[in-house]
Amino acid sequence: MIEKPLEQGRVKLKNRIVMPPIATYKSNEEGQVTDGIIEHYRERAAGDQVGLIVTEHSYINIQGRANAKQLSIARDSDVEGLKRLTDAIHAEGPKVIAQLNHAGSAAPSEVTEMAPVSASPVVLPTPQVMGDGGIPKELTEEEIKQVVCDFRDAAKRAEEAGYDGVEIHSAHAYLLNQFYSPLTNHRSDGYGGELIGRMRIHREVIQAVRECIGDEMIISLRLGGCDYMDGGSTIEDSVNASKLLEEWGVDMISVSGGMCRYTREGHEEPGYFSDMSREIKKALSIPVLLTGGVNDIKDGEELLKKGAADLIGVGRALMKDPQWAVKAMREFAGV
Repeated sequence: MIEKPLEQGRVKLKNRIVMPPIATYKSNEEGQVTDGIIEHYRERAAGDQVGLIVTEHSYINIQGRANAKQLSIARDSDVEGLKRLTDAIHAEGPKVIAQLNHAGSAAPSEVTEMAPVSASPVVLPTPQVMGDGGIPKELTEEEIKQVVCDFRDAAKRAEEAGYDGVEIHSAHAYLLNQFYSPLTNHRSDGYGGELIGRMRIHREVIQAVRECIGDEMIISLRLGGCDYMDGGSTIEDSVNASKLLEEWGVDMISVSGGMCRYTREGHEEPGYFSDMSREIKKALSIPVLLTGGVNDIKDGEELLKKGAADLIGVGRALMKDPQWAVKAMREFAGV
C-alpha cells in the first residue's frame, strides 16, 4: 500500500510517505530562508520518493516565535525566500505544504521580547520546560481574533510562495493545542468549557484560512489529540475533535501528541500513536497521517494494512539519511 497513490478530496499524492515537519533552525536571525534550509529540503526531496513534505513549523507572528532561529512566515518580506524553497522542492518532484504555528506560552520572552500568552494562565504541564516555564497571560477575545487574522495572513503568504497547502499546528503543547487541552484551557467564555468551546479558535482559523486561499490548496491540521496524562485530552476527545475538523473543512488530519509532545513515555514501537490514529481513521472520510517511530518501510506498510492510517510520516530517519525514502522504496520493490 505504501507505494500506491492517494487521492482523497484535495489530497492527491504519488505515494503514502510523508516527511513531517522537524525544525532545522537553519534560518537567519530574522527567520528568513537560507541556502542551508533550501539544501536540507532539496536533499530529502531528491529522487522523488517522498509523496509530501511538510516544512518546519513557521511562526505567524513575533509573539508566537518558539526559537531565535525558527523559520518565519509572519511578514510579506518572507515570501521571496519561501518561494525559493518551494521551487527547490517542486523541482525534485514532491508536493509541499507549510506548517503554520503560534507557540503560545511555549514562546520564550527572551526571543519574542513580549509576555507569553495562552488560552489560560496555566503553566504548561509538559515533560520538559517550554518557553519561560511560568504563568502566561490569558488572551482576550480581541487578541484571539488577531491570532486568527495572523494565521489567515500567513496562509496567504504560503499561497504566494507556491506551497500546495498549509498545515495548522495544534499539537506539541503550542497555542492551539493549549486551547484544545483541558489541562491548559480553563476559560469560562465561548473559547473554553466543553470540547466545542475549546475548539472554537480552530474553527475560526480554518474558516479564515479557507476564505483567504480559495478552494484549491490543501488544509491539513496537526492534532495533538491525546495528552496521555491524567485530566488531559483523551482518544475519545481526539475522535470527536477530528469529526469537527472534517466538518469545518480540513482536508487531512496529522495525528501526534498533545502535552506529551511528539514522544510517548514507555513507547518506542513503530507508530506509537496508532491507538489514537486508528480510531480517528475509522470516524473520518479524509486522510489520516500517522508519524512516530517508523524507521523501516515494512513497519509503515504494516501500519497501513492494519488500518492505522492512510499516510505514514517518517521524520527522524530522513533527518539522519536524506536518501532514506529512495533506498526504502527500492528495498520495498525488491530492487
